[in-house]
Amino acid sequence: MAETYPPLFAGLRWTATLAQSMLPVYARKTADTSRAATTTTTADPHLQFTVAANAVYQMEGWIKYDGPAAADLNLDWSAPAGSLGEWFGFGTGHSPVITFSTSGTAQLDTQGGRGYSIRTETNDITSARSFGCLGTGIIPLTVTVSGILRVGSVGGTYSCDWAQLTSDAGSLTLYTDSYLKLTRVA
Repeated sequence: MAETYPPLFAGLRWTATLAQSMLPVYARKTADTSRAATTTTTADPHLQFTVAANAVYQMEGWIKYDGPAAADLNLDWSAPAGSLGEWFGFGTGHSPVITFSTSGTAQLDTQGGRGYSIRTETNDITSARSFGCLGTGIIPLTVTVSGILRVGSVGGTYSCDWAQLTSDAGSLTLYTDSYLKLTRVA
């Protein structure tokens, strides 16, 4: 059965609160955030929401980042206790995705090392997934994220948490205009 939120029916009183509840909510980075030498994921100061108890949300977004090739990006999520759901990120693989021949030329890593060229696995809504970096200042990369969040009986904060996958003295940066969008669907 298809779900709608909020349920609309004849005689329903139309209010500003009702109209507001139908709109998607955006969290957009208004400044770059850098983290160095840490593998402890913490909430991004811009990419977080307050979610209602027993609600269901569709999540989607776009994250632009840059960092040392040895560090990689570890994306994680925090949600209120009892929350369930799934998410996936479409982004660059890691560890390594490019190898070098003995002559020093880059080649696609198909046999010589471990890693992914692209990551598309599904994950529990509060499970981490890592994505590769090419090197600070070389070229920023992006991860497109999407998923469903089913909040349990307690509302609270839903946040994008992140850190380096492997500690490195160089800074990993999530850039301005990266965003998440939550749309309540039930």
